[in-house]
Order: sequence, then C-alpha cells, then structure tokens
Amino acid sequence: MILHAVTIFASAFLLFLVQPVMAKQILPWFGGSATVWTTCLVFFQSALLAGYAYADLLVRRATPRAALRIHVALLAASLALLPIVPAAHWKPAGGENPTWLILGMLVATIGLPYFLLSTTSPLVQAWFARQFPGRSPYRLFALSNLASMLALAGYPFLFEPWVATRAQAIGWSAGYAGFVLLCAFAGWVSLRATPVAAAQVSADTAAESADGAHPALARQALWIALSATGSILLLAISNHITQNVAAVPLLWIVPLSLYLLTFILCFDGTGWYRRDFFLSTAAAALGVMAWTLADTRLTHELAIQLGVFCAGLFLACMFCHGELARLKPAPRWLTRFYLTVSFGGALGAVVVGIAAPLVLPAYFELGAALVLCAGLLLWQVRRDPLVFRGLAVASLVAALGCGAWYVREFYDSTIVATRNFYGVLRVLEWGSGNDRKRTLIHGTIMHGNQFLDPLLKRQPTTYYTAGSGVARAIESMHPRLEPLKVGVIGLGTGTLAVWGAVNDVYRFYEINPAVVGIARREFSFLADSEATIEIAQGDARLVLEREPAQGFDVLAIDAFSSDAIPVHLITSEALSIYERHMKPSGIVAFHVTNRFLNLAPVVEALAHAHGLAVALVSDDGNEPGASSSVWVLLSKDPAALAKETIAGASSEIAVRRDWRLWTDDFNNLVQVLK
Repeated sequence: MILHAVTIFASAFLLFLVQPVMAKQILPWFGGSATVWTTCLVFFQSALLAGYAYADLLVRRATPRAALRIHVALLAASLALLPIVPAAHWKPAGGENPTWLILGMLVATIGLPYFLLSTTSPLVQAWFARQFPGRSPYRLFALSNLASMLALAGYPFLFEPWVATRAQAIGWSAGYAGFVLLCAFAGWVSLRATPVAAAQVSADTAAESADGAHPALARQALWIALSATGSILLLAISNHITQNVAAVPLLWIVPLSLYLLTFILCFDGTGWYRRDFFLSTAAAALGVMAWTLADTRLTHELAIQLGVFCAGLFLACMFCHGELARLKPAPRWLTRFYLTVSFGGALGAVVVGIAAPLVLPAYFELGAALVLCAGLLLWQVRRDPLVFRGLAVASLVAALGCGAWYVREFYDSTIVATRNFYGVLRVLEWGSGNDRKRTLIHGTIMHGNQFLDPLLKRQPTTYYTAGSGVARAIESMHPRLEPLKVGVIGLGTGTLAVWGAVNDVYRFYEINPAVVGIARREFSFLADSEATIEIAQGDARLVLEREPAQGFDVLAIDAFSSDAIPVHLITSEALSIYERHMKPSGIVAFHVTNRFLNLAPVVEALAHAHGLAVALVSDDGNEPGASSSVWVLLSKDPAALAKETIAGASSEIAVRRDWRLWTDDFNNLVQVLK
C-alpha cells in the first residue's frame, strides 16, 4: 500500500509542478500574456484526458503482464525527451497563431512525459484494486490531488524565488527519471503480488462493490457536466483575476490550488462534503460572484475581487466535485469514471481556452459559467426540499440578471470591440462638446484617449502630456540639428507620435495586431504626426534581439501602464538589449505606473547593475486630458538626465539593495506588491 501511495504522490507532484515551470519558461516569448496560462491548461487537461483514456484501455483490453510491458516501454522512451527545455526554434517570429504554437511546443517538449504521468493515478489505483479487492482506491485519488496542490502551492515560495528557471526544468527532469524507475518497480511488485482480502470493508465500499453494474449513459453525462462546469469556472476565474494584475505563476496557482483542494476534500472519504451546507453556500456564492462581476465600481478592488472569486470558486467546485464523489461508481469502473471526469475537464478547458476567444468579443465566459453552474445546481436539487430549490432558482436568476447587466455595461458607449489571444480591446466614445473623447480600453485598463474636437485632437493626453517623464526625455533632446529617432514598446493609440517633428522617426513595437488596426482606424495620432512612423509587429524584445542597432535617442518601455505587466521586458537581459540600440547619450524610459506593484526600485536596481544614471519623474496629471504617471529614466550619460527639463521634475527612488536583481531566470512580484 505504501508503494502505491508513494508512486501516486510522486507522479501527481511532478505532474503539477511542471505546469508553472513550463509556463514560466515560455511566457516571455508571447508578450507575457495571461492567455499563455489558459492555453497551457488546455494542453494539460487534454493530455490528462488522453492519459486516462489510455489507462482505461490498458486495464480493460490487455492482460496485466502485457499492460505492464507496454507501459514500461513508454516510460523508457519518454526519457529521450529530457530535459524539458523548449528549443529556441519554437520562439514566435510574429505571424503565427500563438495558441497553436504553444500547444505544438508543449506536445514536442513534455508531451510523452506529461501523458505518462497523467496515467499513473488511474493505473496504480487499478493495480491497487486488483491486489486489495475489498478496499476502496478512491482515497488514493484524494492523495493524488493533495500532492498536486502541494506542488502548486510550493512553487511560488519554495522554487520560484530561489531556483533559476532553467535549473527548475533540469531538476524536474531528474525527478521524472527517478519516477520512471519507481513506477516500473511498483508495476512489477503489483504484478507479482497475490490479491489480499481486506479484514474490514467500509459500508461505502461494500455498497460500491454491490452496485457493480455498468454506469448508465445519463450518469456518465452528469459526471461530464459536473467536471466541465468546475473546469470552466477555474479557467474563467483565472482569466478574470490575472488579466489586470500580472501573468505570473503566483496568481495562476491560487485558483488551481483551490480547485484541487475541493477534489481532495470530496474524495477523501471522511465526509468533508456536507451536501446541505455546500448546496446552500454554493448558491449564495454564485449570486455574490455575479453581482461583483456586474458592479464595475468593484473592478479594480483587488482584495474584493480575489476574495469573492477565490472563495466562490472553492464553494462552487465543492458542489461540483462533491456531487461527483457522491455519484462515483464501484471500483471496477474507476478508470471509466476518471476518463469521463477528465473528458469534462478537457472540455471545459477547450471551451474557455480556444472556443471563447473565437466566438465571444469579451470575457463573457465567466458570466456564462456562473449561469451554467446555477442551472446545474437547480438540476441536482430538483428532488430536494423546497428551500434548496428556492436557493438554486435565486442563484440562477441572479446569474442571468447580473450577466445581462454586465454585457449591457460593456457595450455602453462602445463603438468597437474585438478579442484575440492577447486580450479584449474596445473603443469608447464619451463626454460632450469640446470634452468629447475616444478611448482605447484593454481589458479594464485605459490605453489612450484622444479628443474629437479638431482643435484638440493633436493634443497629447493620458500618460504622455508635457509633464510626463517620457515627454520630458524627448524635449530634453532639443534644440538639436539632427532629427530624433524614438522607439516605443507598446503602441496603444499611438499618442507619443504627437511629439514627433519633421524628419523624426518614431518606431513602435506592438505584439497585438488588433491594436495596430485600431490605432490606425479609430485614432489619428499616427496619421497626424509630422514624424515618419514605423511599426514593427511581434514581441518587442524578440524583434529587438533580431534587429541591427537602431540608434535611438529615446526608447520608451510602455508596456507597464496595464496592471498585467510583461515581466520579461524589465529584466537585466532585456536592459542589455535596449542598451545595444541606444545612442551614447540616449534615454531609456520605463513607464511604471501601476496600482498594485512598485516597480521603480526594480528599474533602479537594473540601472545600478548596468552602471547607468537614473531619474524618477512623477506627474500628478493636472493638465487637461492628463493622467497621473510614473516614469523611470535611465542613461549611460549622467548629463542627459541632468538637464533642467528632467532634473527639475525628478525625485529620489527608494533604493532596495536587499532585493535580488530581476533576470530572465528570476523575478519576485511578491516583493513589489504595494
């Protein structure tokens, strides 16, 4: 029994530890988008489904000896894919579909090892059931989920802050090689062992054994519905809480850990799932989540958003997985049960990760998931006392009503809405008279304003007005005889182009093709600029790596005005790339305005490590159309930052030498939380 438990624990720990390890390795290649994690979850859920299907087929169609030979052969073959470090040729060139590129890279890099890890829990439970026919194997499923949760919860605290990303991948590979030996040994021991009758059989196990009939199709469909609903809620809530904070494993892991915790509690066999309690609290949680989603005043209240949606996910998944545990079949059908449950999980991942971005113009899947869960709750309590039916009806009405309100609010004043891998974009028109504006919103964050009045439309706005750090950097270059060359990472509405003079060159780097189209069609900053406008499409860092030195006078790193920051643009390696493209007296301007993260000390540490002068410029946003902003300016030439335009507005940065330097292998967002 100990051997079965250790094998399952090791496989589940590795299975879920590899998820943040792989996601973090490829995150910089795709602009730091939170959608990278959602896409990875599509692969992980689909591979889990394939693994469970393989286990079901192997248990039912092959003799124990033949099954073990097949499995050991695949385990040995999978060692050829180690270590799990993605090859450089998987880096995007700029024109590929990121979703399919990520899925292809994951299949090629960890496909077979991940597939075999996913088979371990149902296979070893089947070995256990064969060796101990009188004992229920379902507690091993709870153990599997406990190991998974420990891997996820430990990653941001035990691995990410202390171990370099590449070392994480190599260490995981060594652990997997040890698992291969352990699994092969467990299979060999199980094959040679004589079945043992349990001294005592629990009442639940006896009932399961007595009811050994093939599960009806309707029962299997209900398993799928419950599993899919939990999976949809997991991915939709993960999207919701990461799109405007940061695409980092710390925030990815919280919802997934709660999701796994519900499996642990529901399948532990000790009665954690109290049906009456969780039916009532799940109904209430669905209503509260629907209200929080619809109330736009709460959108940027981080504590409320995390508290409501994490607690709501836990309660809703306790209902879904508690009902799954209540409806589980006899042990002889456990591989079929796990197959249908994994099918539901994969189905939910595909709905949110692939289908929703193609068919929905915004993140409407969360509202739809709340309605789906409330409807499933109503179905499950259709024969229960009236009070539970009333609560289920109330939660369904609340989810429908708040969902409709959320959609109405989204389209209020919206003239353009579009969605792709990189998120949701919409253009709003609002205000009246001379103050009428057109605004670009990415997710819930403003990415630029333009006045519609012909006399004001060339006026710089938001984070780029005369008092901003980047405008001061540009103006500090005048007067001069030669034209300026300015690089800008992050196009937005193209507002910075208004500072361009005749013969100047403004080169924008933009990863999202939808932003380029909107900036050209819906705003006129680019068309009205006196400068020559160039747009390079693709992840800015990858493009700059491949380009010859550009000789920028100013390079604005403007990808941080959203609260979801692409961390790979603010590392020591990234700064080395920027330096190669600068003139000797050029200025690199980091836009670090952020509600939740204090990034100024991070940039100061980078400047210190590279021997650069540094200045912090804060603007209170009192000019017409302005927004408050914080820019950190870096230069090889201290005199460039000593000019009155900059020095007169700069202030001290709180130096944090106790913080470790951010590199491609290390960053710690917990340190910089405000």
